Amino acid sequence: MTVNQNFRKLQSSYLFATIGKKVREYQAANPGADIIRLGIGDVTRPLPAASIAAMHAAVDDMSRAETFVGYPTDYGLHFLEDAIQADYALRGVRIELDEIFLSDGAKSDTGNIGDIFGADNIVAVCDPIYPVYVDTNVMGGRAGELLPDGRWNRFVYLTCGEETEFAPALPDSRADLVYLCSPNNPTGTAMNRTQLQTWVDWANEQGSILLYDGAYEAFITEDLPRSIYEIPGARTCAIEFRSFSKTAGFTGVRAAYTVVPQELRADGAQVNALWSRRQATKFNGVSYITQKGAEATFTPAGRAQVRETIAYYLHNAGTIRRGLEAAGFRVWGGVNSPYIWLKAPHGLSSWAFFELLLHEFQIVGTPGAGFGPAGEGYFRLTGFGTAERTAEAVDRIRRRYGEL
Repeated sequence: MTVNQNFRKLQSSYLFATIGKKVREYQAANPGADIIRLGIGDVTRPLPAASIAAMHAAVDDMSRAETFVGYPTDYGLHFLEDAIQADYALRGVRIELDEIFLSDGAKSDTGNIGDIFGADNIVAVCDPIYPVYVDTNVMGGRAGELLPDGRWNRFVYLTCGEETEFAPALPDSRADLVYLCSPNNPTGTAMNRTQLQTWVDWANEQGSILLYDGAYEAFITEDLPRSIYEIPGARTCAIEFRSFSKTAGFTGVRAAYTVVPQELRADGAQVNALWSRRQATKFNGVSYITQKGAEATFTPAGRAQVRETIAYYLHNAGTIRRGLEAAGFRVWGGVNSPYIWLKAPHGLSSWAFFELLLHEFQIVGTPGAGFGPAGEGYFRLTGFGTAERTAEAVDRIRRRYGEL
């Protein structure tokens, strides 16, 4: 009896599990501590009223034999796919129904997509970046060995630093699969059309595939692309991941979708057909009740309610950004994203600043080092808290900044 040896290469615990453990230990030692959590990217606002009404109606459907719904056909019920297709059309993007694959989360899909690609492919990841992209490819056998600097020897790292406003530059070596996230988690920055066009042109020339995570596209406020398919040539080189988690508060409900164009080819195979086969084998679809709730977010009322919630979180992000800038921090993000990325003061390491915020300010954030070696010395805060608690957290930092 053996196990997948690639799992032995992983860190002993997931980043956010480590943070949770540290917070629990602090709470046990300080039971009266008033902790403000601005770390994990979980939402706090309730679901849109339109979604709640639609889900209640869907529950009633499931109570009657004549409207009961069992296994979904063709990997989804077409009413939600129709709504997604129409939403893309508003941006001038044509997506076919059989190119839309419903799922339980963008996190799942960005990890599972590796199932259809060979273990010998070279993977490129931004650094810093969402750790699931790295860990799932380690599990899939694409990482090689861990180097002393914390990087895997078979990965191509696209270092994103202050000099480029944390935008990734093209690799100078082979890369078959490239993970891009815009607006980015954790840095909160978003790529413009010129930057995305450069990536699309490169991928088509190299025969590479862009794995484009657009989970935060609803937070874009400036004139920036909301989809990779707004860029000419993307249909032959890109897969896009979208989610209802942050846009409509579905973190506890679970609904997302991935778009795989029919034109996309790899190793002589149609990628759409491979992903369709994978999903048909390993996934039984998103529940009817959840799909009805997701569909409601595309109605006029649902859109308005989602925009209101997005504005609430962006207001929080703006509160953090303005407050930290006034306190002398170097800050990025918070304009087209709910995430604030900041430089730890006085040369502190990411984890040292985490400990300082927790023990001295009772504020929980996320150490930048947890997002990759290039994240060392940086820190992530989120706008997903309540407005009152977010303002209190910023006030604590500003009042006591002289103690840092």
